[in-house]
Amino acid sequence: MALHWQIFIALVAAFALGAGLGPEFAGIPLLALYEFVGGLFLDALKMLIVPLVMASIISGMANLGQGARVGRIAGRTASYFLVSTGLAVATALILMNLLHPGITTGQPLSQQMALPDLGAGLNAKFAQHQLSDFLQTIRDLIPANVIAAAANTQMLGLITFSLLFGFALTRVADPGRETVVRFWAGVQDVMILITHWVMRLAPIGVFALVAGVIAKTGLALIVPMLGFFLVVIIGLIIHATLNLSVLLWAATRLNPLAMMRAVWPALLVAFSTSSSAGTLPVSLDVVENRARVSKPIASFVLPLGATVNMNGTALYECAAVLFIAQAYGVDLSLGTQLMIVVLALLTSIGVAAVPSASLVAIALILGVLGLPLEAMGLLLIVDRLLDMFRTAVNVYSDTVAAVIVAHLGGERGLLEPAPPPP
Repeated sequence: MALHWQIFIALVAAFALGAGLGPEFAGIPLLALYEFVGGLFLDALKMLIVPLVMASIISGMANLGQGARVGRIAGRTASYFLVSTGLAVATALILMNLLHPGITTGQPLSQQMALPDLGAGLNAKFAQHQLSDFLQTIRDLIPANVIAAAANTQMLGLITFSLLFGFALTRVADPGRETVVRFWAGVQDVMILITHWVMRLAPIGVFALVAGVIAKTGLALIVPMLGFFLVVIIGLIIHATLNLSVLLWAATRLNPLAMMRAVWPALLVAFSTSSSAGTLPVSLDVVENRARVSKPIASFVLPLGATVNMNGTALYECAAVLFIAQAYGVDLSLGTQLMIVVLALLTSIGVAAVPSASLVAIALILGVLGLPLEAMGLLLIVDRLLDMFRTAVNVYSDTVAAVIVAHLGGERGLLEPAPPPP
């Protein structure tokens, strides 16, 4: 059975058993077992991130060519990231102003239900995040110590270093250039092989991760936040199926359904792990082997996208802040809403590609606007489930970016089945 079908069956089983058996059954601590197995699988994926990202970007830059071609590819990639993220935030803004999920029966939600207490620890944690955190994100683009950045998985700094290293490599003469290029290409091949080994365990890891989430939160907890939950889901669906499809067709005239079929194994992994970075090995595999994008383009676009192109996250941040404002009866002016849009765009770039990292960015935006951080307790009810959906949208947008950039760069035969072996 193909791996993506195994993962799909694991997802269905996880929802059924997680909701049916709960965190404990017949004296067996199921939740602890789920978290242990799921944690092992996540750790195995995270183990691959730093060497794979660095090797992929350096190899991609070195093999893209020199001068104008590198500039064109980088410009197209950056333009797509900006346009797609802007469309995601605009979608959230429109839906929140049309549907008003923070207001029910004409009253703000805070007047009808008590806001959950975050606890002293979380309150203190979120209270520490101010606008200076955004400035720190900009500063993190330049790592003072590359080894420390790798140890702390500071991906923005590693990406900057890798881009500079790869670009400088195009200016070095042979034989030194060829030796270094072959080294990083070899590292990338080794890491992809290890990825294939790890992914053989994906159905088990996916089952444990999703069953743990469902067993811990329960589906019933969604009810008080059902309006907000559905608005975000609708927004993510609109962005993935409409906005990104229009971008793909307008730029390439390729079939969006064929695109979805080609990359959906990566979307399943993204949904279950809630980590764009953790899904990166699978994204590289499906984009190269199923979407037929060349290795240099995929190696350049996807690692960048996993860190800076967070469409689903930006959409969620904007929706969450507007929801809290509605829930507290705060009437935001058009200017304030536009500021939320800008903050959501900027902070989504620096959000770590790990589960629920967007909560930190939301806390930052709330602090800038003066809205109560305690209201984040509302978001915690549904955040983990929504994190699965928005991560899948993040990853899908990255794969669309790779296909568009490859097509505009002259590659043909994209999204077509691989030719039969001779």
